Amino acid sequence: MIHGILNIYKEAGFTSHDVVAKLRGIIKQKKIGHTGTLDPQATGVLPVCLGKATKLCDMLTDTKKEYRAVFRLGLTTDTEDIWGETLRESDISVSEDEVRKTICSFKGSYDQIPPMYSALKVNGKKLYELAREGKVIERKARPVTIYEIKNLEICLPEFSMTVVCSKGTYIRSLGRDIGEKLGCGACMTSLERTAASGFHKKDSHTLDEVEKLVKENRLMEAVIPPDQVFMSLPCQTVKKQYEKILYNGNPLKSECFTSSCGDEQRLRIYDEDGCFIGVYDWKDQKKMYFPDKLFY
Repeated sequence: MIHGILNIYKEAGFTSHDVVAKLRGIIKQKKIGHTGTLDPQATGVLPVCLGKATKLCDMLTDTKKEYRAVFRLGLTTDTEDIWGETLRESDISVSEDEVRKTICSFKGSYDQIPPMYSALKVNGKKLYELAREGKVIERKARPVTIYEIKNLEICLPEFSMTVVCSKGTYIRSLGRDIGEKLGCGACMTSLERTAASGFHKKDSHTLDEVEKLVKENRLMEAVIPPDQVFMSLPCQTVKKQYEKILYNGNPLKSECFTSSCGDEQRLRIYDEDGCFIGVYDWKDQKKMYFPDKLFY
């Protein structure tokens, strides 16, 4: 079984679930999970975890993401994107300067109402399932953060921009909110995720490229080892004499390491053969390091 991360470039027409299903067939491995849903018509970076690296899925989902999006003013749809049913068309009587100022006003934190066409669950049922039944229910606004809006281009009725945002931000809904604030409505016409969880578009691979690597027996060239996610953490090596404790997933005392770890609170742990074991946290009360995520 392969353990690691593949930086997949999801193409239009596939759901994130489709990507996982196709990879299971290509790699011949069942244990695969993705790290954040992309709409079927959206493209871009989708980190996929293999084997024991699936333990990283939740952690990688919780990070900042970057998108390149295009919006059209004056058009409102039920899905908040160009692929939905038109609800309203409006005249545009705003200037480029007004559009720019309104867009920039969304920098920072704000409460965003998620779209009806989303995978969020209400009373055990996904919102998009209710929407397909013709039902529209009240959704609670959720706090999101827009860290950056850059590379803004305005050519009315369209505008495009790069957005760096927090987990849980719907770019479609950001466009909707900008349109509402301008008084003419808006919908998204294109979305590409250019970065997520430290993975970037320039390093990504399409499914066809992954399949070719498998056929050439070169897949491991694209697989990122799990420990690469934790390279910002200080590392420690456990002495041979304590390997039984290590391999059994037991907590470790400072004396187990080949060098002093000072007052470090979180460590990346290896055995003496250089095999990555996992991430450990210091528990002051117990005076020991306890495993948080194990990959051995």
